[in-house]
Formats: sequence, C-alpha cells, structure tokens
Amino acid sequence: MSKLWGGRFRQGLDESAKLMSYSLDVDCQLAGYDLLVNRAHARALMVKGVLTEDEFGKIEACLADLDQGFDTDLDAFLGDDEDIHSCVERLVTERLGDLGKKMHTGKSRNDQVVTDVRLFCKDACDAIEGQLLALMESLYQMAVTHINVPFPGFTHMQTAQPVLFSHHLLAYFEMLKRDVGRIHHAFEEADVCPLGSAALAGNNYGLDRYLIAGELGFSQITQNSMDAVADRDFMLELLFANSVIMTHLSRLSEELILWSSPIVNFIAIGDNFTTGSSIMPQKKNPDIAELTRGKAGRVLGALTALQHIIKGLPLTYNRDLQEDKVLLFDSVETVLISLECMAKMLPTITLNRQVIDDQIKTGYSLATELADYLVKKGVPFREAHDITGNVVLDAIDQKLGLEKLSLDYLRSIDARFEADVFESLTVDAAISAKDLVGGTATRQVQSQLDRIKETFKW
Repeated sequence: MSKLWGGRFRQGLDESAKLMSYSLDVDCQLAGYDLLVNRAHARALMVKGVLTEDEFGKIEACLADLDQGFDTDLDAFLGDDEDIHSCVERLVTERLGDLGKKMHTGKSRNDQVVTDVRLFCKDACDAIEGQLLALMESLYQMAVTHINVPFPGFTHMQTAQPVLFSHHLLAYFEMLKRDVGRIHHAFEEADVCPLGSAALAGNNYGLDRYLIAGELGFSQITQNSMDAVADRDFMLELLFANSVIMTHLSRLSEELILWSSPIVNFIAIGDNFTTGSSIMPQKKNPDIAELTRGKAGRVLGALTALQHIIKGLPLTYNRDLQEDKVLLFDSVETVLISLECMAKMLPTITLNRQVIDDQIKTGYSLATELADYLVKKGVPFREAHDITGNVVLDAIDQKLGLEKLSLDYLRSIDARFEADVFESLTVDAAISAKDLVGGTATRQVQSQLDRIKETFKW
C-alpha cells in the first residue's frame, strides 16, 4: 500500500528524512489503542451508512485478529511504516483489499493519535495509582511495625526535636496521598474523546461522537475540533503529576541514602536492593535509591521539554507534537518502575536502634522542651528561649546533655526551675507532649494509622 499522503508527491522521502520523521519504533506502544480507535470509528461509519453492517463486521473481525497477533508478536507485523496508524491501515488493507481503504473515511491521523494517547494516559493513570497505593501500603506497614521507635527529627539537616520514626514515614504517606489526587485529576483531563474532529475542522459525515466516546470508554467529548487536535494539556497534567511523584521519591531516596551511610548508620537496606563495588569489597551501595534520585531528573525534564515543544506552536496540529510520545512513554515507564522498586525496597530495611537512640541524645534536641517548661511556669517564650540558649551554651562547655545538668545549676540560671524539670527532659516525654492532631505523640500517630486502615482496608 502507498503512503497515506503519497498522491501529491513525485518523490519519496530521503532516507535521512525517514530516520528523523518515522515514529513507528516509538508509537508502536499505541498499537492496541489504535485498533480500538479504528473499530469505534468504523462502527460510527456503519451507523451513518458509510459502511454496511457486513463491511463493518469484516473490519471488526480483522482488527480483532490483529489484536491477537499484536499480543503474540507485535514486531512480526511491523514493516517500513511511517507510524502505527499507517501500519494498521496497511495491515487491514492487505487483508480486506479496497474495504480496508474505507476505514479512514472522515478520520485524520491528527484526531486519531490524540485519541490513542488519551487512552494510553488513562491506563497509565490507573497503573500509576496502583503502584502509588502499593508504596503507601509499604510505608503504612513499616510505620505500624515501628510505631513507638523514637527518631531524630531534623531541620536544616541539624538535630531539631525527637519524633517517632513512624511519624517520619507517614509524612511521605501524606505526600503520596496528594500524588494520588493529582493522578486522579490527570485521568479526568485525559478522559475526553477528540475522535471525530478529523484534521482540524470536524468531519463531513455527521458521525455520532457520543457513540464513539462511549465505545472507547470516555466520559466526555471535546467541544472544539481545532483545540481537540492541538491540545496536549492532558499530557502536561500527567507529566506534572509524575514529576511531583518523582520529586517525592527522590526526597525519600536521599534520606535512605544518608541513613544507610556507615557514617550515619541508622538503617541497613536489604541486599536485593543494593550493589557492591568492583574494586572495594567492603562497599554496600544504595544504588536503587540513587537511581531513583537520578531518574527524577529525567521525569522533571520531560515536563519541561513538552512545555517547550508546545509553547511556540500555532493551531492546530504540527509535526513537533510527534516528540510528545517519547517524553510521555519514558516518564510513565520511569515512574512505574521507581514506585515498584521503592515499595519492594522499604520492607527490606532494618533499623540500627542503638545508633538511632544514641544520635537522638546528641545535638541538644530537648532544648525546646526546656524552654516550654519555663513557659508553663509563666515565663514569656522569648525570655524562656534566651534562658535555654544560655543553658545550652554551658552544657556544651561542660560536655553534658541537658538532662545531666544539676538542679542547683539550673536554679542558678533561673529560680523558676524546679525538680520536676527533669520529667520534661526525656525523649519519651518530648514525643508524648506533642499530643495534638498531626503531632508526633504515639496516640496521634496511632490515630492516623487507624484512619488509614479504615480508609484503605489494609
């Protein structure tokens, strides 16, 4: 079969132009969706009498046969085709002759490709949500296991205040929960059917676009044919959601990398998610966490790249948009494997409790408790802050923890210190004092875990 656009040209494309412009190696990922789109369009043609019922039946059977073949060995069906759309049309025409040439009536590759991609995005959103939930469950289970484990909380990478390790994990749970919301929004943006818009102006056959949308599982149809073929906002929405997911995974990865360093030694990651060195036999490298952190750059870059592709395009379709799928497919694939690995890696992590307990005691993380103690004795907070700062300076000079200072010393600084001050200067007391919604107290963390269990039935 000749190229879809060959009639107007005396010469074929130069081989270098083919290498640059042919996209079959990329958009073959849309093969299954393209078959669905062709079937829905053919049914609409039959309803309008452009195809007979018998003709539609033959096209439908041919597309179903190709679907089975594609599932078995897609590569065997691919030829020297410009893209997956011309490949499918070639295959149908080879089998059905002139009837195959009717299939494209009233349809353009412009509305066809964007419909294919919208279907892909909807499935991608479902797959990403599934992996997000798997990772959220891993975080939940880890938090349940370690609910009462104290852990140093940091600001500016400096020891700040003690928290529960479970509380720290659930911070990432909250991030991922927001990611699920963004994926839901991306799904809704993709769930609009553009088929029937043809090249840019609509088609001449009065095809029932609501019928087509229903056939393909869309909940809405586009309202402007020019926007329909030019629009890639729905892809930007998914790429944005993916970029935020990878930003969150990168932040988690950074902490796992830091914690697993022998210098910090808070955790050990399982052997099945670490690698060794080719020259240093003692090394155990957190490579999967590092790769996740690195791959975040690719996903963030895909969003920026597509924005740059779109920003200068006039209406309607321009060939620049062929580059969108490379970015989309890589972004989705990267997010899915990163989420899967993180969900499987977390359960392999073990905590070095003694190291963690020792670290909590350094850095004077109980200083705020001392200031708050004074506030409860009637001291204005700013004054209490200054008093506590002076106490910390003396404790540093004496190389003592705050809890090791004598009551006589504390009373020499401020007479409002009493013997009960030491009840506040323990890690458990500091954690238990944060007993409000969102706080790190065990009661509050357990309440959050209970809400999660009720919501997700884990």
